[in-house]
Amino acid sequence: MLFWEHEFPELGAVHHLAVLGYYLQHPSLYSPEGLKHARQLLREFVENEVTPGEARRRMAAGVDSGQRDWKIKATAERQGSYPVPVKWTLTAADVVAGGPENYRQSVRRWAQSIHTTLQKIEDAHS
Repeated sequence: MLFWEHEFPELGAVHHLAVLGYYLQHPSLYSPEGLKHARQLLREFVENEVTPGEARRRMAAGVDSGQRDWKIKATAERQGSYPVPVKWTLTAADVVAGGPENYRQSVRRWAQSIHTTLQKIEDAHS
């Protein structure tokens, strides 16, 4: 996927969703706080159609490593997780299977599917 974004720069328009999608489907790469932040970021992108630039402006102070008291990345002692095992309806493999000609649409569909799946889990556990 990153190769395609490098070879076809216009595909980078959905890079933010591709990175979030991968990491949200691998929650142990985040700290618990980082996972919570990433989830909120995906919600903003999908529900409110916030652009990456707007997200950076809105969240700059909250994620500034000099100001926040939490880590984004997981450590050996603290890793993000979901309250239940997750069965994903789409994965990065599905995006790749769609080919570079469908990349932007596939990534958007993937991001929406992740958001929908996580929203169902949140609703069930709130």
